[in-house]
Amino acid sequence: MKNIYYSILCSLLLGITFTSCNDYLDVVPKGSKIPQTLADFEALIRNEYTNHTVDVNQALNLLNDKYVSSSTLSYDRLTNANYLWDETADRIELNKADEGTYYFGYSAISSFNLIIENALTTTEATEAEQKELWAEAKVLRAMCYFNLVNYYADTYEASTAASKLSVPLITSADINAPSEQVSIQDMYGFILKDVEEALPFLPTVGQTILHPSLGTGYAFYARVYLQMNNYVEALKYANMALAENDELYDWTSFYNANKALIENPDSYTRMPSPMGYDYVENYDYRHGSVARFTSENNIPTERAERFETGDARFLSRWKIRDVGAETYYYSTLSGNFNYGGITTVEAYLIKAECLVRDGKVNEAMDVLNKVRKTRILPDVYDDLTAANKAEAINAILRTKNNELILTLIPFCDARRLNAEGVYTVSFTKTYNGTTYSLSSDSHLWTMPFPQGATDNPGNGTITQNVEK
Repeated sequence: MKNIYYSILCSLLLGITFTSCNDYLDVVPKGSKIPQTLADFEALIRNEYTNHTVDVNQALNLLNDKYVSSSTLSYDRLTNANYLWDETADRIELNKADEGTYYFGYSAISSFNLIIENALTTTEATEAEQKELWAEAKVLRAMCYFNLVNYYADTYEASTAASKLSVPLITSADINAPSEQVSIQDMYGFILKDVEEALPFLPTVGQTILHPSLGTGYAFYARVYLQMNNYVEALKYANMALAENDELYDWTSFYNANKALIENPDSYTRMPSPMGYDYVENYDYRHGSVARFTSENNIPTERAERFETGDARFLSRWKIRDVGAETYYYSTLSGNFNYGGITTVEAYLIKAECLVRDGKVNEAMDVLNKVRKTRILPDVYDDLTAANKAEAINAILRTKNNELILTLIPFCDARRLNAEGVYTVSFTKTYNGTTYSLSSDSHLWTMPFPQGATDNPGNGTITQNVEK
């Protein structure tokens, strides 16, 4: 057990943020030690680059939500298979090095397991402080498992969830802890229980934006229930999240304040990102696949075409650019980007979809338009209306996919909708003169476990959830 304590503490010394090095050494003495105090364990939550990185690169490649250069496609065969929707490719064979999603996820789970096992017996803390830290780790562990099960396993379907495998479930920080690849049903049950147990002890405002708040718990519950097609519970918790925080950032004001630079076709100067730690829409903050970089991914021209005309959020983030023979939309913001956490706009759009599912189309469109008014420039803005459920769902999902681009959520939504079979998601594109398609029932919608995981499953076994 001590070995894992030492390894995690070493990573803290390398990766901790939100305090200076001197401040950190004022709290934790130099050298290795076995953590005992509440502050020792709480520091694991502040270790953001290890425990708050949500790497979902191959999902972004499959959706074509990020631009991939022709040179990358020529040598990265796994990226090529997902980006060009090659159903003949053996992605299991190709997935020998793309292990970030798996190991970032389970590394964070190990840290949160360590907190959960010890928080209630830490020293130099009140009982309330102990329970709060314990609850925060519960929510963060549940978020990690949600990401993993929606990446490496089939999407949740009530009729098959009990018979299909998900991902290894590990609940101990012991380096020799056993794991079991539980069913999708069991994994979702575990996730829901973690959050249920945490909710009574979550703070209204977290100690930092890395620490889940009560709003985080409610919003995450809404996300999970939506993925399970439980629209009643998803709506309930979306409303509860919005009662905690319903702020929307005014991107039209941001655009107008930076209009001269944004509209200059010859300028690619990067402006500071407003989507960092203090973004008013944050419930909590987690990094995405670009955690160690200071700019967003570029996006393909075909993807840019799916944004609404006058979308100030899009116009403020990307600008078309030609580099040699390739054209794409270049990232024009720098700083931090909340790709792995939860924001108010997601809660609004979950609420909107749930209202449609309940037949309340007009109410749903009111919620959608409340979001759009902070995004679409006033000179082109019009309220959207819908004559039926299908029109409303399509409008909501278009906005949601654009709002949450470069996160895992559009991938989760597409899988959920494809399993439902009513509002299915498929794509067609032409690349270098060849037409490619991704069907709604393609096996590509489930990612294979990396070779490192299947060859070294630890104290357990791992069965691939996809044939190739």
